[in-house]
Amino acid sequence: MVEWCLPQDIDLEGVEFKSMASGSHKIQSDFIYFRKGPFFGLACFANMPVESELERGARMKSVGILSPSYTLLYRYMHFLENQVRHQLETPGHYSHLAAFYEDKKGVLHASPGRGSSLPPVYWLPSIHRYMYPEMKITHPAGCMSQFIKFFGEQILILWKFALLRKRILIFSPPPVGVVCYRVYCCCCLANVSLPGIGGTVPESKPFFYVNVADIESLEVEVSYVACTTEKIFEEKRELYDVYVDNQNVKTHHDHLQPLLKINSADREKYQRLNEQRQMLLYSQEVEEEYNPCEEDLFVLFFLEQNNRIFQTLLEVSASQDKTLTAEHARGMGLDPQGDRSFLMDLLEAYGIDVMLVIDNPCCP
Repeated sequence: MVEWCLPQDIDLEGVEFKSMASGSHKIQSDFIYFRKGPFFGLACFANMPVESELERGARMKSVGILSPSYTLLYRYMHFLENQVRHQLETPGHYSHLAAFYEDKKGVLHASPGRGSSLPPVYWLPSIHRYMYPEMKITHPAGCMSQFIKFFGEQILILWKFALLRKRILIFSPPPVGVVCYRVYCCCCLANVSLPGIGGTVPESKPFFYVNVADIESLEVEVSYVACTTEKIFEEKRELYDVYVDNQNVKTHHDHLQPLLKINSADREKYQRLNEQRQMLLYSQEVEEEYNPCEEDLFVLFFLEQNNRIFQTLLEVSASQDKTLTAEHARGMGLDPQGDRSFLMDLLEAYGIDVMLVIDNPCCP
């Protein structure tokens, strides 16, 4: 149940299930990113043993905030962690939370297209109003390197699915906080900064944590990246294109099966990414001055890769014969044979008019 909130007239239906991940009773503490309508939330959860039959030996609470954007939510993580501990130890004292709200609140006007009859909603003014394509400053240091370490070469498979704007669902038992960062990292793989690209495809949307209460809203989404602790989602194949169980990336769509295979160009990219990371670590040891962090390197690596692909595709589509050759594919850092299926899907997804003349290999 929702025990307390400000403002009091806000629609928080279902937020109690989003701010406490299913299965959280088995762990001591966690944090959760989630979406609630047009807003993003961050909640910190804690579980404290108590000698009380009424509470069945445990007191569990979450303290969270909602905002129009998620890019600065992590700044308040420490405050939320302290507050949830405070709420467990001295229940019913909300003065710190009320003071925080009074300090941070602002007015968020209803965005056009959502119905102009909506009243203004009071939210946190210090948070960016718009999501930046780079989605900067939204993560703690190290979340990208954990992502690379966890998935290894498979980040190249996730990269292709993210670029194709597929519905990606990541399953993991609690704690779910680190899995929310994987959702964010996945979205970072799909950035493109070329004008005129992406107008025909949906934006890469992080939904963060979802549960069975979100099934209805997920049914109408054509593209998203989300995570869940509920195994039942695996059976609901109509809700996702790609299912990630721990490090196992799979899809039930036959036409997407070829994208699950790591090819030589993928290995080359992965090696290049690791070489750049090693050089960065070395330069950070040697030079005292400011260096770009690993997060920036990761985002830029895929941004440049994506821009190179689309720059080539746009040039070919503007040429007279509109023919995309194996040479073009290699120039884009792709494997002419191994990435043929990916290229076909990419052209279709982004509505780029070129003719692919890379023959299928005679042998499977």
